[in-house]
Amino acid sequence: MAKPYSTGHIGAVASNFTEMRLAGAVKQRLVELACEEIQRFVPEMESATLAQDPERKTLDDPYRTRLNYNRTRELMIDQIKGVESVGSAAVQAGIAQVEKYLSKIVYHAEVAAEKDRVATIKPRHLEIAVAGMNITSENEDEEMPTAVPTEDFVISQGGGILTESSLLSLAKTHAKMPVTKDAVEELIETYYLVIEKLEADIRSNTQFGGNPVHFIESITKMQTLMSLGWMRAMLTKAAENARERGYKKIDVDQIVHLDPFA
Repeated sequence: MAKPYSTGHIGAVASNFTEMRLAGAVKQRLVELACEEIQRFVPEMESATLAQDPERKTLDDPYRTRLNYNRTRELMIDQIKGVESVGSAAVQAGIAQVEKYLSKIVYHAEVAAEKDRVATIKPRHLEIAVAGMNITSENEDEEMPTAVPTEDFVISQGGGILTESSLLSLAKTHAKMPVTKDAVEELIETYYLVIEKLEADIRSNTQFGGNPVHFIESITKMQTLMSLGWMRAMLTKAAENARERGYKKIDVDQIVHLDPFA
């Protein structure tokens, strides 16, 4: 029989999700709950793994394709200088980081493809996403454009502006929880993507005599954007997503998986 987690280890892990202290009895109960969760989901995972491949001998994640552990570890080892090896926790964190990075790129490329009204992400859409995220290759000679600080992004709001600090305040009011700076940057980038699409729709309808109903809908959506109704709705949905996952803050993961055009 495998030994259960130690209370100290579970306490250290749980401290990532709260700023409050955990009583000793709470840590012990969390150990029990964590072990019970493993007892619940492993048999389900095993059944799903065998359903995909009856000959498989190793438990897999049948619900999601993850980055290869060993290949990620080797790539990370190639980059270290001050330490001698890469631990399991670092590899897992590295996988999570790269997957989050890929999800952002794919999301923005998908938005670009939707603007072209196509169902396939093509190289030009990926390049738009890469350019929008200010990514460049080490082999490129040209200098990378200087990133504009988030605080410099402004959104029209009647007689005032919406900056990073005011958006953080808005999150506390409407989402009832704090939001990370990365999530704020993602929200602002997504906001401008939505505005660009709506502007293109309005221009297209005006120039080519499009459906007046669609034109009115686009104008209404633009008004919602400018009055920050869209931003409040996105923050509320992101907060619901975070709470369902047991998080105490809205991070970029909760933003990139929302449909900004819903």
